[in-house]
Amino acid sequence: MADSDSNSKARSDASNAATSATASSRPGKWRRFLRHRLWDEADAKRVLPAEALSRLALRVTESEQLHTGEIRLCVEASLPLSYLWRHACARERAVAMFGKLRVWDTEHNNGVLIYLLLAEHAIEIVVDRGLNQRVSPQEWRSIIDSLGASLRQGRFEQGLMDAVSAVERLLVTHFPPSADVPPRNELPNAVVVI
Repeated sequence: MADSDSNSKARSDASNAATSATASSRPGKWRRFLRHRLWDEADAKRVLPAEALSRLALRVTESEQLHTGEIRLCVEASLPLSYLWRHACARERAVAMFGKLRVWDTEHNNGVLIYLLLAEHAIEIVVDRGLNQRVSPQEWRSIIDSLGASLRQGRFEQGLMDAVSAVERLLVTHFPPSADVPPRNELPNAVVVI
């Protein structure tokens, strides 16, 4: 079984390399590069001003009183140059931020990162293994689709509030607080804006 897994991974890696090589010769590469260079932190602060960020942080704080999970929000205007040069996708960056923000480092392995990449209108939800094994991919897709609809309407704050509520419902179901031990805050609740 391990051999077939490594063979399929090797085929996948070769396929990805072929796709990357083809992508580098396409004019779309330069459009993507320019789109990312046009977005900066000021754009992120425009769509989510300081007051909205405060309300979102408060919403996360309130949510975390109802379960033992941890929710982090990360809004990034554009990918770093190193990601653009190697044709990295939003998912790769979200997984990296999941690690960098230590969302994986929770007692019950139930951290959730909701990540927005504004330059590509990309939404990623990265979930630690404790919760991921209890929730179907369709449930995560539903949250992403709902958030996407709000973002297309320009309702960034409300979309993120709704996403926090949806993740909260899953965490309350699968990781309710213990009667004798109140939930503790393991990670900062402030929205990360890059």
